Amino acid sequence: MMPQWTADEDAPLAEFSTKRALEQVKNISQKPHFVGSENHDVVANYLLEELKNMGLQTSVQEGFAFSDGGTLTKCKNILARIKGTNSNKALLLLSHYDSAPHSYSKGASDAGSGVATILESVRAFTSAKKQHKNDIIMLFTDAEELGLNGAALFVTQHNWAKEVGLVLNFEARGSSGPSYMLMETNAGNAGLVNHFLAANAKYPVSNSLMYSVYKMLPNDTDLTVFREQGNIQGYNFAFIDGHYNYHTAQDDFNHLDKNTLAHQGKYLVPLLDYFSNVDLNSTQTTEDNVYFSIPFSFISYPFSWVLPMVIIALGLLLFLIFIGLGKRVLFFPEMAKGFVPFLGSVLVSGLVTFLGWKLLLQMYPQYNDLLNGFTYNGHDYIAAFTLLSLAICFAFYQIFSFKKVTMNHYVAPLFIWILLNGLIAFFLKGAGFLILPVFAGLLMLTAFVLTQKSKWILNLFLSIPALLLIAPFIQMFPIGLGLKILFGSAILTTLLFALLLPVFGSFTRKGMVSSILFLLAIGFFAKAHYYSGYESGKAKSNSLVYILDADKNKAIWATYDTNLDEWTKRYLGENPKEAKELSGNPLSSKYNSGFTFVADAPIKTLSRPNIEFLTDSIIGGNRYLKIRITPTRKVNRYEVFANENVAIRNFKANGLTLLGQKGSKYERKGRKLVSYYVVDQLPLEIEFNVAANSILDLELMESSFDLMTNPQFQMAKRAYWMMPTPYVLNDAVVLKQKIKPNSKASMIIDTTTAKPSKLKDSLK
Repeated sequence: MMPQWTADEDAPLAEFSTKRALEQVKNISQKPHFVGSENHDVVANYLLEELKNMGLQTSVQEGFAFSDGGTLTKCKNILARIKGTNSNKALLLLSHYDSAPHSYSKGASDAGSGVATILESVRAFTSAKKQHKNDIIMLFTDAEELGLNGAALFVTQHNWAKEVGLVLNFEARGSSGPSYMLMETNAGNAGLVNHFLAANAKYPVSNSLMYSVYKMLPNDTDLTVFREQGNIQGYNFAFIDGHYNYHTAQDDFNHLDKNTLAHQGKYLVPLLDYFSNVDLNSTQTTEDNVYFSIPFSFISYPFSWVLPMVIIALGLLLFLIFIGLGKRVLFFPEMAKGFVPFLGSVLVSGLVTFLGWKLLLQMYPQYNDLLNGFTYNGHDYIAAFTLLSLAICFAFYQIFSFKKVTMNHYVAPLFIWILLNGLIAFFLKGAGFLILPVFAGLLMLTAFVLTQKSKWILNLFLSIPALLLIAPFIQMFPIGLGLKILFGSAILTTLLFALLLPVFGSFTRKGMVSSILFLLAIGFFAKAHYYSGYESGKAKSNSLVYILDADKNKAIWATYDTNLDEWTKRYLGENPKEAKELSGNPLSSKYNSGFTFVADAPIKTLSRPNIEFLTDSIIGGNRYLKIRITPTRKVNRYEVFANENVAIRNFKANGLTLLGQKGSKYERKGRKLVSYYVVDQLPLEIEFNVAANSILDLELMESSFDLMTNPQFQMAKRAYWMMPTPYVLNDAVVLKQKIKPNSKASMIIDTTTAKPSKLKDSLK
């Protein structure tokens, strides 16, 4: 599925070199470089120098962006452009250079690997002095980790955005494994599919089901902004294994799989050569294709084929049953009995795996420490439950089936698979390729009906489509969706087993095979137990935040952890309180995580922000407000909350409306109005209007990411087997206070003028 790179490999200057790309990753990922950090500008300047060293004209786009997730920040996008000989539309090479905040992530995989892939590919491309028609734009976006803000800034405010015809976006959601290709388009995908096939990437790993699942998940990329806001389509390339390193301090150079980086290069080099010369307008279409890859091949066909293929498969099954009954090789009672071992193994394996994982979470509560839901020994559990499911299958068919009736019992799984594909044809056409293994199964049944014999060599050969198309999902689903979906892998294992029944059903000692598989499963459970602890490089994540309520003059320690360790107990104690008092204003987090425990903390002197009500007026039943919040200490984030029952209208943050906002009503989830990531200590200005009789109840949470370095706290260092929890506000000093008008100020009520009056000097 992916290339194998060796450390002694090198390549001519006109070819992509994984070795040189790795050097770029190493330079980019020296230190955390999230938005607002000192190293953020260091990486930005490094990228500008690297592009200039290639002889390219560079530019920087700076400005505020207010993304549709309610996140506001100032971005700095890095750009370069190579002119083509006859450009109609430009090809955009895209990745982001900021690292994830809060968790000391160095951003080697996410997305230093993407930036390095583009730098090395373009360097090789320019060194080869290849002629090309289309302009090539390189865009390294900022603030992707906060809310895709850099992409939003480019798409909505840069002149080049209108010239982009196609995007190649390089991302990461882990640190290893094959790079999966996902297409994003507002219309049909057939044009993208056909052009990807023509580009002839050597190691394609993709299928149309993956994007169907991807669209259901909250995992947008910069390319999503291009598609939604600019109607610009493209390809995502991302790897997802090693998910436990994603956004953590372990996203460093040493954890990045070198073969994975080589795989990214194997995509971009041929695609850059191809798309820099084709008419990018030809990628647009209204038709959709089913597509899938098998090793060294990429296959597609129209959506319109999906339902007819299901109907043909059903018709062929019914015809074979009719012929088989006539030739007295198929019998209704035996075919009906085939549902017992099939459905029994599906239900039992799914239930055992579902309850088994629940039991494991009770036995190993530390598995809840990793919010992404995939443990360091997760691959062992995939193997264990897959083997256990196979053991259950063999056990059922040992009890309820025997060799002479295997092909009669094969009718049941074929019928169920056709039924599943019928549902797919109406609700999930992207998975339409799953009918192909069914046709292979029907050929096995055809050979039996015609010859009255089941030939194992033919059956083994016809099992290849099922193994190539279905088996990879057994591992892919829990890697991508978390181990909570293991029961789905177990069910898929039994469904796959049933498709291969002509092979497995011929085994005479199914009971012995079941026992061997069960023992192997026990072996993998034992291995998982052995590696269930923590160590350097496979660290336990923990979290701690200091929160000072400036209105009540009260301070607390707070954590997101469910399992306290020696480091968190040092501050929270052995018996901390549940964090009920902090449930009102949940802070931004990837998985909507909330604080779990709190404990009293010493009062520290924190400089309060300067809050100015620039406007506070009532006109015709509406109250108009404009508020400026200026930091007086080094801070990184502001979050502003308001009563969720109050309708907020015409909301702007630093002069910007929310990306994708429609109408005057500000659409928000819960109490949060805005998350503002501070750059250069620039203030936050919000303006909006509400009904005059509304109870606004504004509250501010001001955060600095300096708990571990702030001299007021003198925090203990984490143990070598610990790391900060990703996805949540962590290692932060938070000042919490109500936002109220200055006591000297009075509200101006103006029922005659068309514009709100302003409070000026009296409020300062």
